[in-house]
Amino acid sequence: MTGSAIIAFRLVFTVAILVITHLATTSLDYPLVAGVWDKLNHFLAFAVLAMLLDYSFPKERFGLWKFGSLCGYGVLLELIQYYLPYRFFSLFDVFADGLGIGIYWLCGHWLIYVPGLKTRWQGMHLPPPV
Repeated sequence: MTGSAIIAFRLVFTVAILVITHLATTSLDYPLVAGVWDKLNHFLAFAVLAMLLDYSFPKERFGLWKFGSLCGYGVLLELIQYYLPYRFFSLFDVFADGLGIGIYWLCGHWLIYVPGLKTRWQGMHLPPPV
């Protein structure tokens, strides 16, 4: 993976963190992120964050520090929401966040078959996806 691609992934990761933090802490109502799809939004957001973090630091496998830092971020958002009068703390949100991260951890190497994304795993010996 080239240095410019890594920088681009880090930039997109940073923007994603800022947008998710804004959405999680704002009093504004965004109809696309509210409603029954809330847990799916958490799942997808953290699966995407996991991918962006993994591609931002491609020399290191998706291990405990990547998983833990994203889980910590999810818990931190919920703790912040606990103190906001227009938000609330939810363990179900934390679970959905962790599930999204975990699914990426288990299945992210399948992106080796996506053109443009497979360079993340060059030089690594991975078992083929089932």
